[in-house]
Amino acid sequence: MIRGSIVALVTPMSAEGEVDGEVLEQLVERHIQAGTAAIVSVGTTGESATLDEDEHCDVLARTVAAAAGRIPVIAGTGANSTVEAIRLTRCAAETGADAALLVTPYYNKPTQAGLIAHHTQIADAVDIPQILYNVPGRTACDLLPTTAIELARHPRIVGIKDATGELGRVAELRAGAGAEFAIYSGDDATGCELMLEGGDGVISVTTNVAPALMAKLCAAALAGDVEQARALNARLDPLHQRLFVESNPIPVKWALHEMGQIPAGIRLPLTWLSPSQHAVVREALVEAGVL
Repeated sequence: MIRGSIVALVTPMSAEGEVDGEVLEQLVERHIQAGTAAIVSVGTTGESATLDEDEHCDVLARTVAAAAGRIPVIAGTGANSTVEAIRLTRCAAETGADAALLVTPYYNKPTQAGLIAHHTQIADAVDIPQILYNVPGRTACDLLPTTAIELARHPRIVGIKDATGELGRVAELRAGAGAEFAIYSGDDATGCELMLEGGDGVISVTTNVAPALMAKLCAAALAGDVEQARALNARLDPLHQRLFVESNPIPVKWALHEMGQIPAGIRLPLTWLSPSQHAVVREALVEAGVL
């Protein structure tokens, strides 16, 4: 089981919106050196919605190659079409990713029975460990704990990223799915408390800009060091909040550019961070001590 600080990695782009493979490799190396536990490639933060399938697989392959077995790579392969999700998950397996992260189908609002059928068909089709991803604020679809527990019976479905911020789900999932089923927070603001409640880590936007601090925070929380974990979380809380002043990944890409880590590139319909928010995000970087 992968445990700890898992970065939801941005996909660096030029000002024209072209993927920058060289900078991508540099970001992977940065996370390896900072102690990040794993990388999620081409998830929501990686702008999966605006990369075509060829680009999606290319970014994933570049990430796996840059990691070179030194850090696990989890491939974002979810889609609102089951057939497309199977294709992307097969790509993940073929490129050597360690696991796949599958967001619930967005916009078309499947029932809980539809979610079970969707994820089961993907797990039956592709031999790679698969992590469910529940983020109803973006998908308009809530994968309920009872549904996740039923899906956890499949040997290839090994965990869940829950971005609801509802900490009460941790105990229900743990009791129903067992100790070997990984429970990750997808919400930086409540990630520390989720780990203290028995979760296994955070798939994090904040880790993009503060990888070493997030690694220390997760290590403390997983060790049960409540005082240290909460102290580090308090330091990082401005980032947890202000990296979402506009739709993710707009603020985090601006922050990384401000830090000199990536070019100023993002794809429409997302736009560069509004000037009125620059000081807000910059102050959070300063407060955390990363700028």
